[in-house]
Amino acid sequence: MVPPLSRGTCPEAGLDAEEIGLIVPGLAAALEPAAGPHDAADEPAHPWCAGAVVLAGRGHVVALHDAVGWAVRYRAYDEHTGRGVELPPQQRVPMRPGTVFDLASLTKLFTAVAAVQQIEAGTLDPDRPLTAYVPGLVPGLTLRHLLTHTSGLRPELPLYDLPGPAERAARLAAEQPRTPPGAERCYSDLNLLLTQTVLERVTGRPLDRLVADGITTPLGMTATRFAPPPSWLPRTAATEDQRRPWAKLDRGMVRGTVHDENAYAMGGVAGHAGLFSTAWDLALFARALLDGDLPLRPDLGFETDQAWFMGELAGRGAFGHTGFTGTSLVIDPTTRSYLIVLANTVHPVRHRQGSVPRATAATRLARATRRTGG
Repeated sequence: MVPPLSRGTCPEAGLDAEEIGLIVPGLAAALEPAAGPHDAADEPAHPWCAGAVVLAGRGHVVALHDAVGWAVRYRAYDEHTGRGVELPPQQRVPMRPGTVFDLASLTKLFTAVAAVQQIEAGTLDPDRPLTAYVPGLVPGLTLRHLLTHTSGLRPELPLYDLPGPAERAARLAAEQPRTPPGAERCYSDLNLLLTQTVLERVTGRPLDRLVADGITTPLGMTATRFAPPPSWLPRTAATEDQRRPWAKLDRGMVRGTVHDENAYAMGGVAGHAGLFSTAWDLALFARALLDGDLPLRPDLGFETDQAWFMGELAGRGAFGHTGFTGTSLVIDPTTRSYLIVLANTVHPVRHRQGSVPRATAATRLARATRRTGG
């Protein structure tokens, strides 16, 4: 039996070694602040990330799986200087290929796949009103609206300010679209929170069980879960020194618990954020989508052909997603190649990080397939 993934060489994967060899140095360069003039009135220059893990593969062969920088570099963020307070070198935690990351919005892909599984099972109809499944939701919305971000709902709500799950559920259900459903696209976390509501109602199971039973356990994704246990902490990358006014809660340096404030208020299990995983596990996920082991409808829940993070992979049907903490997954069905970049770009604080290092890495993978006739 052919294993789902194996570590191999670029020639074995059908990838150009020279192009693949440029990916890690490019990410290593992002560990330093950007060169050039900087506007003193703007926020101080920050490195793009403290560290990163990258994995590139094609088919069943992983040709690159490496790490640069630090999983934990700072003990705090100094709002007066606008810079991180670094830990002594001996207390820092190096980034390793198996480091666990808060996936942030990559969670949305798993929620979307769980929804498509229910569509294919006949439990859900993507074009039936949500009120048919959960009475009390806004009339006129469908699952397709949610998964294509055409519901008209605003990007987010401060659900973390509400006292409990009943109040959060009521506030979410009462939210009215700002534009007519289907009229325009507006990316919104609320779409995936409502998807979670529908999934849990029609299946009678919580989202974390749906993801575990339907996706991660069958694929052998042993390092992917919501609300990771304390035993995972030593191999988990830190995120942000979360304090007001730049954050929405006062939690200090976040590590091992979800960064997103709404997901945190929901106990770490949310349709839009909350999953933790590794690059290798995400490669298993990518391989399963390519091989048909998971149902795939790229128009439902995935971003397609987005050059701002997919680089030159965009334009030929590539699909994937990014996460606010610095994570990304890109899958190119034309060449059956995939790229995972997991970085802690919000460590020690969120900033205008951009996506150039991710896009550059994706362009290297695109050229690596073209050079070998892909």
